[in-house]
Amino acid sequence: MVELIRVGRTPEDLEKAFEPTAQTIRNWLAEADARAGRRADVLTSDERTELSRLRRENKHLKVEREILAKAAAWFARETGSVPEKSSNS
Repeated sequence: MVELIRVGRTPEDLEKAFEPTAQTIRNWLAEADARAGRRADVLTSDERTELSRLRRENKHLKVEREILAKAAAWFARETGSVPEKSSNS
């Protein structure tokens, strides 16, 4: 499909001749251009997959950090390293 567009066919022509919508064909063209380095404003499917993975990992690490901070504070209070918070505030 991408090659047909590059030789002059329009996404609308291809939509009539084949199943995918014109917008789907445009999306394929944008991804092909991104993979070829012709477009920097579009993420490739590999980049989108990596971005999703990194977002999940980032969320997981934030949760772990929060848990460790609470555990450290609890252990510090239990060992007497940090004075208890007063309720007079």
